[in-house]
Amino acid sequence: MTTPAVESPRGARRAPKADKPRRRRGRWILLSLALLVVAAGGTGYWLYSDLDGNIKGVDIDKALGDDRPEKLPTSGQNILVLGSDSRAGANASLHTGKVSGARSDTALVIHVPDGRRKAVAVSIPRDTLVTRPACTKTDGTEVASAKRVMFNSIYSQVGPACVVKTVEQMSGVRMDHYVEIDFAGFKGLVDAIGGVTVTVDRDIHDKSSGLDLTAGTHRLDGTRSLEFVRTRHGIGDGSDLGRIGLQQQFMLALLSEIKKQDLLGSPTKAYKIADSLTAALTTDSGLASLTKLAEFGRSMNGVDPATMETIMLPVAYDKVDPNRVVTAEPQASTLWKALRTDSDIPASAKKSPATGGS
Repeated sequence: MTTPAVESPRGARRAPKADKPRRRRGRWILLSLALLVVAAGGTGYWLYSDLDGNIKGVDIDKALGDDRPEKLPTSGQNILVLGSDSRAGANASLHTGKVSGARSDTALVIHVPDGRRKAVAVSIPRDTLVTRPACTKTDGTEVASAKRVMFNSIYSQVGPACVVKTVEQMSGVRMDHYVEIDFAGFKGLVDAIGGVTVTVDRDIHDKSSGLDLTAGTHRLDGTRSLEFVRTRHGIGDGSDLGRIGLQQQFMLALLSEIKKQDLLGSPTKAYKIADSLTAALTTDSGLASLTKLAEFGRSMNGVDPATMETIMLPVAYDKVDPNRVVTAEPQASTLWKALRTDSDIPASAKKSPATGGS
């Protein structure tokens, strides 16, 4: 599978200057479909009840209350998946910088239409400036609404429930579920399945991420996979927009690899994958158990990665701060409306001015 890296006509001058390489670790778009990993072996997970305690739950419904978009009967299923790059615990060894705490990376909204035979993944670039709604922190502190907030900052400043609320208000799409996976989980997952194969059509050398690949096909282990999805300096204009093309390519390769493996025929491998995945997962309370994950996973078995459509939220460079992007209109509104109504996404809604579309 060959997916060319995303190019930008704006050139390197549009690359975000404020983000130092050591602070831009792990763009987790490609972790976002980890929920579908459960689908691959969900029917056997009930055997591993001791893994149930691995999963951490967040009561999103309680945190957000009634201030949410209406759940439309034609809206299918919508899952917001984030990646977290916590510097604590097992993740500490995966960082070279001295940044503490945890941050979210670029989010992915997964839309699964009624019938669950296909899916659409919409990535939201981390540098997108958004309006953050009024939210309540986990300690009960009220945080006022704010405009022109970088999307990436909401998780660390206010928490995951506020990220869900922000996405819902900017899209008008109600999120049925929330899934978060961290650094160590991603690396462990790839190693547990024996690596992922990717094909690149040009040499990629990025001193920041450590990735050094020649054009062609490569089998990546967990460490090299992290380098692959972190890479931005070796492609496009060096910004997060160029990185998204590689991440989307890797996402499909990862899902295809999981689909090919006979997890139910290998209990040992299934356990290893389940252990690495559940230890890295935080979900909404509706999925925060093996039983609930397995039940939802089985319902997703009909989704074929080969038919997965990956789209970046249409964005344009901000006129005030060219190091940031804003949603491009009317493309973004058209895209979100298609997800809300479970209808086909027009080609015009997939064009992003920041990457050369009009």
